[in-house]
Amino acid sequence: MRITFLGNGDSMGTPRVYCECAVCGEARISGGNIRLRSSILIEEEGQQPLLLDCGPDWRKQMENSGIREIGQALLTHAHFDHIGGLTEWADACRWTESVARVYAPDEVLNEVRLRFPWLEKQFKMSSNDKGLDYGDWRITPWKVNHGKNGYSYAYHFEHALRGVKWAYCSDAIQLTDRQKAPLSMLELLVLGTSFVEENFPMDTRSVYDMKEGLLLAEECLPAKVLFTHLSHDVDVREDYGLPAGIALAATGMRVDI
Repeated sequence: MRITFLGNGDSMGTPRVYCECAVCGEARISGGNIRLRSSILIEEEGQQPLLLDCGPDWRKQMENSGIREIGQALLTHAHFDHIGGLTEWADACRWTESVARVYAPDEVLNEVRLRFPWLEKQFKMSSNDKGLDYGDWRITPWKVNHGKNGYSYAYHFEHALRGVKWAYCSDAIQLTDRQKAPLSMLELLVLGTSFVEENFPMDTRSVYDMKEGLLLAEECLPAKVLFTHLSHDVDVREDYGLPAGIALAATGMRVDI
């Protein structure tokens, strides 16, 4: 299985239009810190590519990747930075006279329908509450705490024959022991960590910071961790002293599982 990071940014992306910080300034000049909203592309031999989340940067992400058509996607939750590209994708399907499949837990699909009730003209929306198969991989969503923003879903991938496991958890904080259980002993954990250290009251927060992400990694012991959903607080020019096996996700990064 190959994972390609189409975006690694938080809900605002980087640079932020209103911001004159050093990170946003660097992003405007050299582009090292440019971040589109978080999304990945999953590819498996013999299977159609699978998009995970479809934010408002969808069109640019498709153009950057040279992708002219996508047929299916998973959604983590119905916040705009994760579903804002659905309308453009649906319009592309209309022009190509195709119907794409969108998989998500029922409560996520119901929120999408409330926001964009016309999408089902071009999408077949299917519940994946009980999981789904993707080649030899079993994909299972589970609900996680998203702090002040309510809830999100993370996704667990397990190969039926080899037992290899990895997980994508972009929008979560203060996971309970039960919510942490699927993160145990993974080959790869993709974890959202918006700040290096977020010094705001916990009741105002919605995503782990990098220091908390490191503690979670120590607890769950994944072989490799990639931090995504990064805000303009994170500067790729800085050395954060991350331990071996832990790194920042980058646009265009490819990882084979």
